Amino acid sequence: MSEKAINTVEAKELFNAISKLKNADECRKFFRDLCTLSELTSMIERLQAAKLIQKDTPYRKISQLTGASTTTVTRVAHWFHHGQGGYKLVLGKTK
Repeated sequence: MSEKAINTVEAKELFNAISKLKNADECRKFFRDLCTLSELTSMIERLQAAKLIQKDTPYRKISQLTGASTTTVTRVAHWFHHGQGGYKLVLGKTK
């Protein structure tokens, strides 16, 4: 998938719809209908990995604690440090 795919009218519609959800329960319901359990588990692992990366936890320890592979942890770390700031944005709002 290219970067263009997340900048389409349809993608913007999805992001706008998510932004309209009022609380965690509404988000849980929407994401459960939208995603497979495997996809949700992956997203949960990635957010938990990002929290631990922010605390400078070693990658192998993050893998052990979250169940995410070290490859996934490394990928999350890359986007945490070199992405668009999404992980830091969300983590800053959930402190």
